[in-house]
Amino acid sequence: MLGLIVQILISWLLLWLFFKKGLLILGIMPTKGRFYELTFGILIAVVCCTLYHLSFVTFIDNKWILNNEFTSQKLLDSSWWTLNSVLYEELIFRGALLYMLIKKFGELTACVISAICFGVYHWFTSGALGNPLQMTIIFFMTGIWGAMFAIAFAKTKSLYLPIGLHFGWNFISTVIFSQGPLGKQLLLISGEYKLSGALSTLVFIFQVLAVPTLTFWYLRMTAKKHNTSFDTETIPTNNGAGFSGLRDEQDQD
Repeated sequence: MLGLIVQILISWLLLWLFFKKGLLILGIMPTKGRFYELTFGILIAVVCCTLYHLSFVTFIDNKWILNNEFTSQKLLDSSWWTLNSVLYEELIFRGALLYMLIKKFGELTACVISAICFGVYHWFTSGALGNPLQMTIIFFMTGIWGAMFAIAFAKTKSLYLPIGLHFGWNFISTVIFSQGPLGKQLLLISGEYKLSGALSTLVFIFQVLAVPTLTFWYLRMTAKKHNTSFDTETIPTNNGAGFSGLRDEQDQD
């Protein structure tokens, strides 16, 4: 929690020093549209991640079994850890720094830089340094997802969609199917069989490309709705009835 607070303070400081902007420019103000983006991100990530993990019992003789030692308190603790880690990474790679890159180099270059940094970052978090094959695979996978998160932020002018996508996948993979740094969680796999051949390749491609493909489709379909500038932000109306209107921050400076 302390790390998130420090990140927020650093983000605010950078935005104010270089652009005289506040944190709202990152699209953190809740609105109906952003709630839909968050929900869409979570749902498609949850569905795709669930299908991915079910492939390990559908096509080969394994099965997922319930971990009887998994308690409601552990569920809360693991969920919070997952959310905290997602927010930590999003604030680093899709927050103030990506906004600054977009303002400096444009969306395409900024998103490429963000994706590369995200891929390299996971060399360290996954302990892949020194293993060229593993480093290549991890960079390919996380680089594509990093590009997806960055483009989602750049197009929606908000952190809600990338957070939804990121949390939805990590929660299902880590907390539900026990595939992460937290060890044994809700479901445990029984069986030692592994996918192989063409089937293994297809499942790998699905893991890497399913969510990005659906996300890019969504952004394409909603492009007109997101055709606004980063120099505007959504604020609540005075009567508290909802969120509407755009304010140019530069008019406030």
